[in-house]
Amino acid sequence: MTAPIRIANCSGFYGDRISAAREMVDGGPIDVLTGDWLAELTMLILARTQAKRPGQGFARTFVTQMEQVMGTCLDKGIKVVTNAGGLDPDHCAEAVAEVADRLGLSPTIAYVAGDNLLGRMDELFPHLGEFDGTPLGDPANYVSANAYIGGWGIVEALNQGADIVITGRATDAAVVCGPAAWHHGWKRDDWDQLAGAIVAGHVIECGTQATGGNYSFFQEVPGLTRPGFPWAEIAADGSSVIGKHEGTGGQVSVGTITSQLLYEIGGPRYLNPDVTTRFDTIQVEQVDRDRVRIHGTRGESPPATLKVAMNELGGFRQDVSVALTGLDVEEKAALVEAGFWAACPYGPDDFASVTTRIVRTDKVDPASNEEAIAVWKLTVKDPDERKVGRAVSDSVIELALANIPGFFGLGGGPGPGRPYGVYRPAVIDAALVPMTVVVLGGSQGVVDSQYTGSPLEIDLPVGSAGTDQALEPEAALTRAPIGRIVGTRSGDKGGNANLGVFARSSEAFEWLDSFLTIDRLRLLLPETADLQIDRHRFANIKSINFLIHGLLQEGVAASTRQDGQAKSLGEWLRSRIVDVPSTLPELV
Repeated sequence: MTAPIRIANCSGFYGDRISAAREMVDGGPIDVLTGDWLAELTMLILARTQAKRPGQGFARTFVTQMEQVMGTCLDKGIKVVTNAGGLDPDHCAEAVAEVADRLGLSPTIAYVAGDNLLGRMDELFPHLGEFDGTPLGDPANYVSANAYIGGWGIVEALNQGADIVITGRATDAAVVCGPAAWHHGWKRDDWDQLAGAIVAGHVIECGTQATGGNYSFFQEVPGLTRPGFPWAEIAADGSSVIGKHEGTGGQVSVGTITSQLLYEIGGPRYLNPDVTTRFDTIQVEQVDRDRVRIHGTRGESPPATLKVAMNELGGFRQDVSVALTGLDVEEKAALVEAGFWAACPYGPDDFASVTTRIVRTDKVDPASNEEAIAVWKLTVKDPDERKVGRAVSDSVIELALANIPGFFGLGGGPGPGRPYGVYRPAVIDAALVPMTVVVLGGSQGVVDSQYTGSPLEIDLPVGSAGTDQALEPEAALTRAPIGRIVGTRSGDKGGNANLGVFARSSEAFEWLDSFLTIDRLRLLLPETADLQIDRHRFANIKSINFLIHGLLQEGVAASTRQDGQAKSLGEWLRSRIVDVPSTLPELV
């Protein structure tokens, strides 16, 4: 049996801590350095970069990090695997090769492509299927279209002797699962082992979110001003131990790991190109300080389709905000809105979309000027950039001396509209998306994305959707923020939002499971009242996950919500005051 492989993360998003690669390489023993650079919004950002500078649609900061650590990685035998290639993995590989040449180093560099479908849209569009009922839109407006590929292209690149492997839109967990499968020699139908590696990859993919970052109970985390990045030590059976380098800030605990397990998931079956992972089988236990073991994960064969993330040029938008100070906020907002439309050369029906709202951040009897201010917000969208540009911003400025008392604008001055993208998820037959593995200056091969063996679906009960009939607790009740009892982790899944809620004791989970129904969630979060909500139980990790459909409209780039990625949704829920049993250990 092979020894465990320690796989470290140094990036959770494009723009993460630039020194993290050096911290992980120098701070302790690791076998593989990985990083996740891509998100749905990132692909749109890279598409805009690529349009301005062809061949530059990749994460330049990864190249900078390679300049810092490449020599040390080669000396220590540390492999590097990343999806920083974005839309241009070939050019990213060439940029890294240029750095190596300048440093006098000779690493073997490979890239994995095939995920970019934009140039094949004429051929492939008829084969796309809707994902979760989202319309496919107009392919003529697509600026990116990438299939989520798995880890077997990475395995092949490592088999070819690559020291550095750069992919396009490989899944976040594939950059961990691929090296683990290569190291342990797993087969494509070693479902439980692969599923365990996917879970480890899912936990460390967002970097310091596994070590206390964005954690509900942040007051308990030491050194959170500078948390260390995580690593996963993955054993031959797929189990893993999550940890961090000694002496670094943050914390690896059952709580921080459970929180990250709930990040941007749906139901119990977590679909991946390499394996379907049953999140309702995961077992988590604290085995030492800053060491958490994950085991028991079961896997099934992957779906026959791959998810495709497409970004469409949606048009242009303008967002303006006006302060409403002191008394009569509603009346002031009405006058600002009426004055704006009187000044604007276009009417509400002339725009593709108009959204207005009042954000009541003001307080009664305010002790400071800021506490007296509410905000009127306007968002207009249209395919015609001229309509949402100076015509809108100038119309707001005209009101400065001719409208409400205390008028002042929030944000910048007059300016043009800005482009926005619309996220279009889809599915496609995996057989249509082979992966190409290229070793710079060497071999080139093709790896199938489709699994062609016998499918497997294990006979385990899928987590119940729960009941909408809340049970009345027998204990005496007390009023308290629900966040005193539970933690949360929330995020975006295209136009949908996920909201994971976890308890830290069996008693608290029993109460949570009976209390927090879909109907109760709608009452606590009124913005969700008219939306479809799915509820999934994960009793194995004392958690419930809600998938809220359409909360983010057409995705983060098009959303008109203040928090277009739903990152704060869970903390909003935790602030709501409810009746809780006074005997729960969290309150005693």
